[in-house]
Amino acid sequence: QVQLVESGGGLVQPGGSLKLSCRASGFTFSGWDMMWFRQAPGKERELVAQISPYGSSTQYRDSVKGRFTISRDNPKNTLYLQMDSLKPEDTAVYYCNGGIYWGQGTSVIVSS
Repeated sequence: QVQLVESGGGLVQPGGSLKLSCRASGFTFSGWDMMWFRQAPGKERELVAQISPYGSSTQYRDSVKGRFTISRDNPKNTLYLQMDSLKPEDTAVYYCNGGIYWGQGTSVIVSS
């Protein structure tokens, strides 16, 4: 049974930081590009960042470049998203994705 379980979300003030984790099980984690998506209330889900199977290549949406860092630890089957200099517009539910598999999401709220 494939599972992707996100954690690390919460409430943070503007300018603050959070680190999201996504623990994968039941599939060959190291064989897949992994991605973080987010969905803000009333908006469509959007791709935030993507990382190649062994981490040699990463891509980010323009609005998070220089603030977010995607990484992975294949032996631990875990994907990460370090989020710094958070802005209110980063408020969303964040989902990890690998192939056809999705996590349940973790909520990030950036507010003073």
